[in-house]
This record gives sequence, structure tokens and C-alpha cells, in this order.
Amino acid sequence: MTGAVGGPRVLLRRLREVMASPAPPDRRLDAVVRLIAANMVSEVCSIYVARGGEILELFATEGLKKEAVHKTRLRFHEGLVGEIAATGTPLNLSNAQTHPKFVYKPETGEEVYQSLLGVPILRAGRVVGVLVVQNRTQRHYSEEEAEALQTVAMVLAELVGSSELVRPEEVSATLERAATPSFEVLTLAEGIAIGRAVLHEPIIEIHDHVARDPDEEIERLNRAFAGLHQQIDRLMSAEDMKSGEHREILDVYKMFASDRGWQQRIHDAIASGLTAEAAVERVQIENRARLQKTSDAYLRERLGDLDDLSNRLNRHLAGKLGTAASDSLPDDAIVLARSMGPAELLEYDRSKLRGVILQDGSAMAHVTIVARALGIPLVGQAGDVVNRITSDELVVIDGDAGWIYISPSAEIVQSYQETVAARTERTAQYEALRDAPSTTVDGTEIELLMNAGLGIDLPQLERTGAKGIGLFRTEFQFMVGAQMPRLETQIEYYSQVLQAAEDRPVVFRTLDIGGDKPVSFMARDEEENPALGWRAIRVALDRPALLRYQIRALLEAAVGRGLNVMFPMIAELAEYRAARAIVDKEIERRQRMGLDLPTKVRIGTMVEVPSLAWHLEPLLAHVDFISIGSNDLMQFFFAADRGNPKVGSRYDLLSPPALSLFHHIISTAHRHGVPVTFCGELGGKTLEAMALIGLGLRRLSISSASIGPVKMMVRSLTLGSLETYMKDLLLLGDRSVRGRLMAYAHDHGVVL
Repeated sequence: MTGAVGGPRVLLRRLREVMASPAPPDRRLDAVVRLIAANMVSEVCSIYVARGGEILELFATEGLKKEAVHKTRLRFHEGLVGEIAATGTPLNLSNAQTHPKFVYKPETGEEVYQSLLGVPILRAGRVVGVLVVQNRTQRHYSEEEAEALQTVAMVLAELVGSSELVRPEEVSATLERAATPSFEVLTLAEGIAIGRAVLHEPIIEIHDHVARDPDEEIERLNRAFAGLHQQIDRLMSAEDMKSGEHREILDVYKMFASDRGWQQRIHDAIASGLTAEAAVERVQIENRARLQKTSDAYLRERLGDLDDLSNRLNRHLAGKLGTAASDSLPDDAIVLARSMGPAELLEYDRSKLRGVILQDGSAMAHVTIVARALGIPLVGQAGDVVNRITSDELVVIDGDAGWIYISPSAEIVQSYQETVAARTERTAQYEALRDAPSTTVDGTEIELLMNAGLGIDLPQLERTGAKGIGLFRTEFQFMVGAQMPRLETQIEYYSQVLQAAEDRPVVFRTLDIGGDKPVSFMARDEEENPALGWRAIRVALDRPALLRYQIRALLEAAVGRGLNVMFPMIAELAEYRAARAIVDKEIERRQRMGLDLPTKVRIGTMVEVPSLAWHLEPLLAHVDFISIGSNDLMQFFFAADRGNPKVGSRYDLLSPPALSLFHHIISTAHRHGVPVTFCGELGGKTLEAMALIGLGLRRLSISSASIGPVKMMVRSLTLGSLETYMKDLLLLGDRSVRGRLMAYAHDHGVVL
């Protein structure tokens, strides 16, 4: 550590002089950060202080905006500073903005700084703050500099951890906080919830296992089944249950409840001498053992539904019909359960239900799908944590980052309340832009479409002002049922989607099943690399009846209006031609039968396999449009599994190689006059969307939640200068140009 002030010993002597001075503590901190920045030749030095145990507040800075002091707050685990605090370990990054934990705080102005060295400030073995230095250039701080900064942090610990800066009770809360007051969980449905814990009804304990009168047990069972079916019918008759995917899930649930095989096995168990409750439990155990052995992920996920039905049936037998849903709920209920079926979730008063924590839970479970559709924050894989939370205890669910907080401090609650309030305010701003044109400052229109796949998504078209649906995922209808949907069912479903869209265009992507989207009606082999295996168009071409019936349903549903069909996972022109031939045959069939057709049928393909990106010239002569699917395209491009946390975030999508690929696809399509849409998750992020627009893209299909932020960004963007800037970025050898793009946005007033 060398520079304007001198070596480490000189710096430590000066620090002690500053800290021993009679100046107020905030003045001393200001002097400290100036001293450290000068000594390390750093453009930024900042000190964050822990408040209430789990909140980090910016107390002093040299280099960041002064107005950010006491305004910028980070939770433990949030951002790089929060990660340093949560883990108690330093971070030394030459390009901090490409780190997966990086969080942008616009009030600080830190977007222009690329390198970062941060160390925890420890007192009594606990993190009481974080000390950070930053530079504009990409530099790796030496081991000597890192050690010196840790030494400085030790000297600062006395002042930072004292009651001079924060209230004594906050110091106590920081030093005495539990080893793990927050718990990492699996995000199943995103969102933030603050509320009081409500314990879901426990499983009925069975005390009598041997039947005295089997005939009486059969009568009890039949009455319980009748009550169960009436209960499900009441759920399905609710006004908001009459349509949408949550209705379809209840249909499947009802089908399980009416399954004669299940009922007969329970009858047989009673005949063997068990009570009705014990018979239900025995069959439940048998089902669990049988399904846990199957390689079919979809069938394994149905365990939750079967457990729910069995527990519900036993509650009818025991005369204990209600779960916590039937009790008087607090206005801010957070429900805790080992597991939960979709029907149980739907029984809760959704005006009071704020979130759900499951001991188990998975992304494909029906309860997860329903929670997403209804916008209820849901986290799972909480394990034994569920048993540590008592009824009425205050709980915070961070369904965005995947954390829960038990009995959080007032500072943590305030921080999350501020986050919720800020989101509400931003949402109001986005809604105010609903009817405003998505046009850049210099007059270029950027068409914003919406991604969808659930009936519950469709009202968002009107709310967001989206110009249409650029990607409708059709596979969900095939994933929720035990059998392939009948032709009439598919026709009805697609008709509802088109009616909801009114005169807006809808692009239907044909079945993208296989890989991580198994269906129960189709046997499949275990694959070492499912993402690269038998999925999407490969399944459709090997099982053409699937695609043929889906196209038949789409043609019927779209009579009298335009139909847009898009194939997934096309790797070569021959595959596209084979898939399109199936569509042409179905059109010819309708013509022979004298049936009406859509006014126009447009056929396109996803570009999500790199081989197709380098075979665009011949492809574009045969398609009506293309869509870039960045999710798969980027994992294939970088040979990095996006579901693997060790490599999923290793490569930045705002790197020159990735941007060059996007530019190649966009410019080639434009040269041939073929419309091109970007429909991956990347397009829903404002910085990434800005970069794509700068590469020539004029149409984005993104999540409904992203339309407002992206439109606000577009309306603040001057396109001409950005396009010139982007051309130079493609030639750089940087690992990522994220920092440069953030600096550009900051300098040109682009709202991110």
C-alpha cells in the first residue's frame, strides 16, 4: 500500500491520530476515507456500518456521491458489500459489475467504477461493517494491499463497533445476533412478503390402526370421500377458479381424487383389517414409495398432490376439516407447511395471505404453479427452519434473493418495507406510461411485446400496454395433465388466448417439451445432458402426431384472424422444412375438407442453437420471421449450463463475443427483410435491452413485469449516439462491456 500518504505504518499512525481526535465521529470517518483513498491511490473509499444486525448503511465515502451517505442501505447477502458482510470474507474483483452478486444503487454513482476490494470490519468475531475501495480501471489489488486494508479494518473496528455511530442497542443486536438469523431457501415464486407466521394444519396423527368393524370403516370412508369431493367442487365453483391454468390444475387434482384405483386400494386395506385412517395412510406410503422410484420428474412432483389428498381425506375421517385457512387469519399471514397441495393454497383468503414457506417444495409442483399465477411469494426447501418458527412470529420472505428472516430487527423490516414501497411507486410510474409510445428521444419506435404461457398472464396485455404476445409457451397445458390434451381441449384453450389478445398478434411456440419439461403421457429415457437431448422440435418430428394435432387445433382456433406459429430448438434448415411440411399438410387437409382457415398463416423459428445462427442466409428465404431465444442460445454458445450455479453466471452476456453474435443475427435478418424479435430473459433487463437496441433490434418480447422499466428506458434513450458507441464495443477484448454501458447510460441520462 503505497501512494501520496506513505506506507502502511504511516497510514496506521495517521489513522490513530484521526480516531483519537475530539472531532465528531462522522467527521472522523470522513477523514478516514480520504486518508485511505489517498494512500491506496483509489478513487473511492467507503465505510458501511451494520445497523440492527443485518442492515448495512453507507456512513462515509470519498468518491461516491455524498448524498448517498445514510441513504444507501444494503441487507446482508445483498450486493457485493452485503456478501462480504454475510460471509465475513474479503472480495478482490477486477471487474465487480460482472459478479453475479453485483447490485446497482443509482444514488451512489458507482457504475463508473470497475475494480473493487472490500474487507469486513470485525469486532468480537462479528461483522460490524465493511470497508471498500474502488477504481475506474480494471485492476487486481495485490495481496499486500488486501492485507493492509484488513489491518486498517481492524483499527476501524473500535470506532465502527462503538455506540458513537449507532444506538447502543443496535450495537448489541449486531454483536449478539444469532449465527444464522437468516436462512437461504429455494425461490419458487418471486416476491417480497412481510407478515406473521401461521402454521398450516399438521398431519392427522393416527392412534387406532386395527378395525373393529370393517363394514363401518367402509361407510366412514365413503362419507369421507363424498365430503372430499364436495369440498373440491366448492373450490372449483369460486369465481376466480372458472378459467386459467389454476383451474386446469384443480381439474387434475379432482381427477386424482376420483381415481377408482386409489379408492379400491384403500378399500382393500380396510378389508385386510385396518381402520379407514390407517388404510389411507398405508396407501399413501405405498404411493410415495412407488413414485419416488420413478425416473419421471413430473410423476414425482405429483406426490405433493397425492399427499394433500390423503391428508385432506383423513381430516374428513377425523372430523377436523379445517386447516389454518378456515381460522381467523391475521391481515399479513405467512403460511408455513411441510408441503401443500394446490387446493389447500386456494382455500386461503388471498386478501390476507402474503406468502408461503414450505419445508419441501419444488419448481414443478402444482402449488408452485398456482402461487406464480396468483402472484403469491413462495419459497421452499426450508427444511428444519419451518419447525423453528412459532405461530404469530414476524417473518420476512425475500422471494427474489431466496432468503427468509425470522423475528427480523426493525431495521430489516424497514428496509424491506422501503423496497416494497419503492416497487409500488415504480409500478405506478410504469402504469402511467401504459398508453405512451415506446419511442426513443430521436423518434425510433421500439415494439414491446409480452411473453406468456398461462391464462393468468393474459390480463397483463391490457395493464402493460404491450403490443401483443411475442412468445406464447404452449407446453404448460401438456404438462399439467396425466394424458395428452384432447383436440377439443386444445382448440378451446388457444381460442381463449386469441380472444383475450383481441386484435393484438400472438406468436404460438409449438411444444417445447423434454429436457426439464417432462410430460407424464410420454415415456423417456434418462439423459446425461437433457438440455442437449431429445426435446422440443426433435420430439415433435419423431412423434409427428403431437405437432400435427397441435397445428390442427391452432388452425381451427385462429379461423378468421392471423395465426403466427414458431418452432423451438431448430438446429438446421432441414428440421425447419420438415416441421413446416407438417403445417402445410394440415392447411391442405382443411382446404380439402372445405373448412375455413386463418386469414394468414405466418411461420417462423426460434434461433437458439448456434448452428442455425451460422446458417441464416438459406434459412431466411423460408421463414416469415425469427426470434432470438437467448436463454438456450447463450448456454450453448458458452458451453455453460445456466442451471449450474458454478458456471451459469461465469460468462457475461454483455461480452463482445455474445453481442457480436446478436449483431450478426439482427443485421442478417434486416438485410433480408425478415422481422426479428428478441424473446429471452436478457431482453427484459434495461441495460441489456439498451445494448440490443443499440445493435439494431427494434422488437422485444419480454415478461409483463419488464415492459414498464424497458419502456421508461427507451423513452430516455437517444439512439443515434448509442449505435455509434456500440460498434466500437464489439471490437474490444474485454471480458464484459457492462461497466462501459452503465457509464454510457449514466453520462447520457438513460433511465435504467
